[in-house]
Amino acid sequence: MSPVRSVHLWSALPTPLTRELQIDERSLERTLQNSIEQGVTGLFLGGTCGEGPWLPDRERVRLVRTASRFAQGRLKLAVQVSDNSRPRVLDNIRAAQDAGADYGIIAPPLSMMNATEERVLEFYRTTITNSPLPVGLYDLGRGRAFSIPAEQFRDIYLLPNLALVKDSSADPERRKLALAIRAERPELRLFCGDEFNGLEYLQAGYDGLMLGGAVITAPMLVRMIALLQAGRPAEAHEVEQEMIALLRGIYGGKALACWLTGLKYALVVQGLFATTASFLEYPLTPECRDFIDRHFANRPGAGAAGRGPTTG
Repeated sequence: MSPVRSVHLWSALPTPLTRELQIDERSLERTLQNSIEQGVTGLFLGGTCGEGPWLPDRERVRLVRTASRFAQGRLKLAVQVSDNSRPRVLDNIRAAQDAGADYGIIAPPLSMMNATEERVLEFYRTTITNSPLPVGLYDLGRGRAFSIPAEQFRDIYLLPNLALVKDSSADPERRKLALAIRAERPELRLFCGDEFNGLEYLQAGYDGLMLGGAVITAPMLVRMIALLQAGRPAEAHEVEQEMIALLRGIYGGKALACWLTGLKYALVVQGLFATTASFLEYPLTPECRDFIDRHFANRPGAGAAGRGPTTG
């Protein structure tokens, strides 16, 4: 087990939306304030949990601008800027920079014609090098088309403008390679994006956690990190198992039947979000609703459960 470094806790924030699927600025501000109070140090905006690939460009810019105006430097802001060509990604990065972002995060493009290995690598290499913002990579693993092949990590991860990696690959080999490259570039920050296995990544030497569920579980994550750093890994593991049980209940079990709607409903119940509206329209099963209502009853911030979710 590697020594635990200074650990950064980021929230891959779900995006609060109105019934018309526009940014709900008041809910966003409430959620950001709550995140600051709970020990979150950075936000990943417009990721998968944040519905970035589905947001209109104007709403993504509004999301970043509102977060930047409210945070006033109290939170680092990273924005997913992925697209299908280098010029489009760079345009997205410039828009994010103008809106107040600190980083642009690139996930694999959804589409790429004539996707030879060299063209895929050149897509990342050129975009990262020419970005006006420091760049993060969103590694979704081997199962995602157009991902960086593990054997080519070094070529990309040593680029000076690459600042961080969100590793959601759940692939021990990719983790091992990322850590080996980080040993050459200590300034590169490695974040675990697997919210059901974060402790293992921290024990391996990752720098932090960047998790969609952190908007709910930040106090538990802070406690888990503190226990790990205090040399009490068994107790840290107990906290992680408690957190996983909570997330499974919110998300609808291992099948994630309620996933994003369950997460947003939990935020409605806490008085942070006004609706569960989303582009993805996951269901809210009676089991998920009952679990969330029972868990958050009599907790600070609860009291919105009776209004029921609004989905648009």
